[in-house]
Amino acid sequence: MNSNHLELSRRELVAGTSTVAALSLLGAPGVEAATPAAPSGDNMLWYRQPAKEWTEALPVGNGRIGAMIFGGVAEERLQLNEDTLWGGGPYHPANPKAKAALPQVQKLIFDGRYDEAQAVAKEKLMAVPVRQMSYQVLGNLMLTFPGLSEPAAGTYRRELDIDAARHTTRFTVDGVTYERTVVASPADQVIAVHLKASKPGKLAFDTRMSVPQTQHTVRVLPGDVLLLEGTNNTQHGIAGALKFQGRVKVIATGGKVSAATDSLSVRGATEATILIAMATSYRNYADVSGDPEAITSGQIAAASRKTFRAIADKAAEDHRAIYRRVSIDLGRSAEADKPTDERIRQSESANDPALAALYFRYGRYLLITSSRPGSQPANLQGIWNDSVNPPWGSKYTININTQMNYWPAEPTAMPEMVEPLIAMIRDIAQTGARMARDMYGARGWVCHHNTDLWRATGPIDGPQFGLWPMGGAWLCLHLWDRYDYGRDAQFLASTYPILKGACEFFLDTLVKDPKTGWMVTNPSLSPENNHGHGEGSLCAGPTMDMQILRALFTVTAQAAAVLKTDAPFVAEIEAMRAKLIPNRVGAQGQLMEWKDDWDAGAKDLHHRHVSHLFGLFPDAQISPDTTPELAAAARKSLEIRGDKATGWATAWRINLWARLRDGDHAHSILRFLLGPERTYPNMFDAHPPFQIDGNFGGASGVTEMLMQSIGTQVHLLPALPSAWPAGSIRGLRARGACMVDLSWKGGALAQARIVSGTGGRHEIRCGEVRRTIDFTAGKAIVLTGPDLRTA
Repeated sequence: MNSNHLELSRRELVAGTSTVAALSLLGAPGVEAATPAAPSGDNMLWYRQPAKEWTEALPVGNGRIGAMIFGGVAEERLQLNEDTLWGGGPYHPANPKAKAALPQVQKLIFDGRYDEAQAVAKEKLMAVPVRQMSYQVLGNLMLTFPGLSEPAAGTYRRELDIDAARHTTRFTVDGVTYERTVVASPADQVIAVHLKASKPGKLAFDTRMSVPQTQHTVRVLPGDVLLLEGTNNTQHGIAGALKFQGRVKVIATGGKVSAATDSLSVRGATEATILIAMATSYRNYADVSGDPEAITSGQIAAASRKTFRAIADKAAEDHRAIYRRVSIDLGRSAEADKPTDERIRQSESANDPALAALYFRYGRYLLITSSRPGSQPANLQGIWNDSVNPPWGSKYTININTQMNYWPAEPTAMPEMVEPLIAMIRDIAQTGARMARDMYGARGWVCHHNTDLWRATGPIDGPQFGLWPMGGAWLCLHLWDRYDYGRDAQFLASTYPILKGACEFFLDTLVKDPKTGWMVTNPSLSPENNHGHGEGSLCAGPTMDMQILRALFTVTAQAAAVLKTDAPFVAEIEAMRAKLIPNRVGAQGQLMEWKDDWDAGAKDLHHRHVSHLFGLFPDAQISPDTTPELAAAARKSLEIRGDKATGWATAWRINLWARLRDGDHAHSILRFLLGPERTYPNMFDAHPPFQIDGNFGGASGVTEMLMQSIGTQVHLLPALPSAWPAGSIRGLRARGACMVDLSWKGGALAQARIVSGTGGRHEIRCGEVRRTIDFTAGKAIVLTGPDLRTA
């Protein structure tokens, strides 16, 4: 997809046209029609009281815009986000001193003078500025309801239906039942709110905007419209370049709307609809000439011609087209009938298998609602953020967190949701080419451990965190996954130059380790972990780098083979792959994290990152079958690190233990993840604070426990825990454009139905039983029992 196509997608998205429908992969290889939804209660987050904290509020979104809803009685708050409202403007943060200083830093590292290397790197290699821009809140729509007192006992309920993508608050005061419903429409590109009283004339409220942005105005326009206008903030010395708008229209039934300077009031109504549109002037990372006024006014005008019911029904239809592709049943107990916050508090002690299923469904809901074709990718908080200065800037942290956001996308049948990530990779391959040239004097392209709306690719935050050149290389593996799960050769041809460019950068920048002769990255680090030889993290050739490069060179060679192209280049990268440091076992029996056996002396033996286990998951260089010694070493590393970590790191551990086929151990970590230390009452992941990657990593972990797709092998129930003795999952996808439905009883496979969209040979495995099957495209194979008998 070229830049013009991407820009068209963005325009279509904000205009509310049919981008999502046009890019839908229904009917494409490996994606089938919707499966029946689970019972409605199994798709529901619900509570007996309003949210007091942001992490109790509930999210709706359409990929581009979102809201957090508090469900208040006398006052309701909708906290609003638009995915291109970030600080600053277009910039290129290359440090002009970097290229000349690089050899000095490399020599200091090879000489073991790590603190000196860090000092030089801090002064001469880091990006200018050394911080990237932050994702920012647009504001809050505040609704106050005069005269409403506490609801009658037992009548209050707020809920998020993740099958219909609909939030509802319902309660009774003085014999009148009030209902408030909120949806975020992908088709109409508005957030729509419907308010209703059970008795005529009993609905009254005031609406205003509360905005933490420093440069803004709020005023009332004719036609009962509230308009927020503003410009974004200058940040880290980069001037604010964006205009933004939030437009709110109030439509009342059976009452009167009146206006003040900056608020609207409704009195004597029975029903009312509020339409909210948001946009900025962002068009792409180099162009901020968009017209948010034209966008928001057009969206409001179009949505105003529709009923709320029509908007909500279409939003549910668009959501279900993706959400209902997969269904899951892990069993059910009486705990499943309790409010969600109570279930989370009791997670580690109660028998509640349905909570894990709900967490899996919620992860899919969150990705569908925070990442759609034409939107920005899901960032550290998806799209939901209530600050102008959020933790870690709510950026794209690409030393695992952004990648983890998309782990469930392919195997749980949401390939469209990867499109924004692919679009971002296309962008950073362009901005990263400038960084490769200016900082390293290299061909190809590079991106370090973070990027932002402006697609900055330099090393940020400090050398101990940011001087890691592998972020873009890791992202490239998602390009291969997109092909491998869907087998679209045209897509692969369009992204092959990106894969090749990433390889070219490392062909130019890998250097020979003078002690071993291996080719290594230098300078680099094992993400955020201090090896104990000095105060920082800098080193040469850490294990994760070598694993990522092996994966990058391998998939690039595979892509070239599919496309029947570039044989001389493939020979070059295969020769370089053979010169990389192999995975090795250290003195503790652990998988070594660094080029040297430093693990025992690391500053934090229980560090959240387990970067050197990348080769076990998400990649598959390490396996109990093909590399049993390395798998045992990976297990030892996990035992040393411990099971409890930050939210996303806990989720990663679930996937790793699943790859080691220890389902009960993976499940014990999942129970901790679902507990109150790592899951907020609204089921957001607690790093703490909130990071959404743990939600997506947890959903991926459930998938890996039930099915693993590695190469041409489909492994059924590889890490089924004893806590889930019976259940089913339908609609999963495996590599090779396969669809997989599973059911099990008594802890053993009952039936598997597998369809290959393109045909070909696959090995199907359950326990130690393996069958190699030649699939005919589109024809289902049904296997029964753990011995994989053909039905």
